[in-house]
Amino acid sequence: MARNHSRRRRKRSRFKGTAGLLLLAAIICAITVVRYGNPLHEKPDWQGSVRPVFIQGKLTGYEAQNAGKNMLIPLKLVQSQIDSTVRYEDDSQTIILATKQYLLHMSVAKAQGELNGQAYTLSATPQVINGEVYIPIQAVREVYGVSVHEDPVTGAVILMRAGEKVKLGTIEKKDGQQDAKIALREEASTLSFILTDMPQQTKVRIWSKQGDWYFVQLDNGYAGYVKADNVLASGELAVPSVKDNLSISEKHWKGRPVNLAWEAVYNRKPDPSKFDPMPGVNAVSPTWFSVVDYEGTVESKADPAYVRWAHRKGMEVWGLLSNSFNPEITTEALSTFERRKSIVDQMISFAQEYDLDGINIDFENVHTKDGPNVTQFLRELKPMARAHDLILSVDVTPKSQSEMWSAFLDRKSLGNITDYLMVMAYDEHWAASPEAGSVASLPWVETSMKQILQEDEVPPQKVVLGIPLYTRVWSETPEKGKTKVTSKSLGMESAAAIIEKFKLKPRFRASEGQNYVEYTEDGVAKKIWLEDRVSLMARVELAKSLKLGGIGVWNRNFAAASAWETLKK
Repeated sequence: MARNHSRRRRKRSRFKGTAGLLLLAAIICAITVVRYGNPLHEKPDWQGSVRPVFIQGKLTGYEAQNAGKNMLIPLKLVQSQIDSTVRYEDDSQTIILATKQYLLHMSVAKAQGELNGQAYTLSATPQVINGEVYIPIQAVREVYGVSVHEDPVTGAVILMRAGEKVKLGTIEKKDGQQDAKIALREEASTLSFILTDMPQQTKVRIWSKQGDWYFVQLDNGYAGYVKADNVLASGELAVPSVKDNLSISEKHWKGRPVNLAWEAVYNRKPDPSKFDPMPGVNAVSPTWFSVVDYEGTVESKADPAYVRWAHRKGMEVWGLLSNSFNPEITTEALSTFERRKSIVDQMISFAQEYDLDGINIDFENVHTKDGPNVTQFLRELKPMARAHDLILSVDVTPKSQSEMWSAFLDRKSLGNITDYLMVMAYDEHWAASPEAGSVASLPWVETSMKQILQEDEVPPQKVVLGIPLYTRVWSETPEKGKTKVTSKSLGMESAAAIIEKFKLKPRFRASEGQNYVEYTEDGVAKKIWLEDRVSLMARVELAKSLKLGGIGVWNRNFAAASAWETLKK
C-alpha cells in the first residue's frame, strides 16, 4: 500500500509541474502580446466574395458583376448609397435615373438607353441576376460622377461618390527599418487580429482616425487599423463634384424676385389689348394645358398672340399644365414611365412651338397614393426643362389634413426638384366652407409659409407666396333653427362696387389683418373679408420679411387696376 501512495504522489507532482509550465507559458505569451502585439492573423470576412463593393472603407454587403467597362452594380446599392430616388418599374423592367441635369432611362436586357431625350449606348446591358436588378457602372458614373477603383487580384471594388475626399498616406515604420512590415489590424488595438502585413511604402487611403490609430484601406480592399505614427501623409484623392451648371433662364432669375400673375383661360382667349397696365409684373402663367385622359394626352389652348404681347411687355410666359383636377386621370397618366414621358415630351414640344419661358405645374385633387408619382413626374420633367432652358415651378397648397388637396404633396422633395414652389396661400375658407371667414387671413398665411420653410426645409428664395385677388361674399340664412352658409366669389372691383352700393364703411380686423364689411340684403346677412390695398400690402411685406423668392397672384382678371402698383412694391 505504501508504494502505491508514493506512485500517486509522483504522478500528482508531474501533473503540477506540467500545469505550472503551461501557466508560465501562458503568462509569457500574454506579456509578449501586450508588449509586442497579437501575432495571430485572420482573413477578412469578405474573402471568397467575387467583387465586394466598399464605400468609405466599409463593406456595403453588395457585389458587382463583371469588370472594367462591363461592370454592373446592384440597383439596390445605388438606391441605398447614392440616390434613393432611382426608380425601377417592374412591369416594364425600366430603370430611371433622374437628377436636375440628367434623365437617363434604361431597360433590362436592352443595350440602348436614352439620356436627356437622346439615344444613349450602354457599355453593358442591365440584367436581373438571382432576382436582383444590376445596372452598368458607366451609367452611374455618367449621371452621378462616381469614381471606381477595382483590384485585379482580390476583385475588391472601391467606390467613391462625387464630391468625396480621402487623405492618402504611405506606410513607413518610425524606426526606419526598411524591411519591416506593419500590421493592419482588425480593430484599433494591438490585441486585435492582423488582417495583413503591409510592406514599407504601401499606399493607403486614410478614411478616419480613432485615438492614435488610422482606419485605412489598401488598393486591394483590405481595410483596418494602423498606428498613426506609421503613416506618412502623401496627399489627397478628391472626386470632382457634379457641376450644377445653371441654364440661362435660371441665371436670369437668380436674385431677382418673381412677380407673377396667373391668367385663368376658359373657353375664350384673353384679349391683352383690353388689359389694364400691370406695372411690376415680370411673368404670366396662362392655364393653357391639361392632361385629359389616361394615356397622358395634353390638350392645349395656347395662344401665340398672347405670348408675343407678354414678351413685348418684358414678361416671361410660364405655361400652366393641370391634371384637369381629375384624380383617376392622374392615377393612370402618371402610373408608368412611358406615360409620364409622353406628357413631358408634349410639354417640351409645346414650349418650343409657342416660345414659352417656363412650365408651371398645377396638379390638384390627387389621391394620396399617387403623391410619389406626382413627385417622380416633376423629377423627370426638370432635367428636360433645364435642357431646353425652361423655368419649372409647381403649385402647392398650404399643409393640411386634406386627403385630396394637401396630403399627396411632398413639398420638401418638390422644393428641391423645381426652381420655384408656388404656395397657393388662399382658400383658408373655401367655397363650400361650413362657416364664413377670410379667404386668406394674414396669420394663417404667415403660419402656412413658415411651416413649409421650417418643416419642409425649402429654401426661402425658392418659395413664391400665392396671393388671392378674389374674396367671397358670404350669405348666412336662418333655416330650421340653424344657419345655412353659402358663398360667391368676386374680384376686387366687384367687392368695391358692393361697398359703394350699400354705403359701407370697411373696418380693420387685426385678428385677420384685413378690412371687413357686413350688411343685409333681402333679409340675408352678408359678410366680406376684403382683398384690397391693405391686405395686398401686408402680404407683400410678409414675402419680404421671410426673404421669399417672390409673389404670384390668382388671378389677373380679379384685380382692380390699382392693385398692381401695390403689388410691385
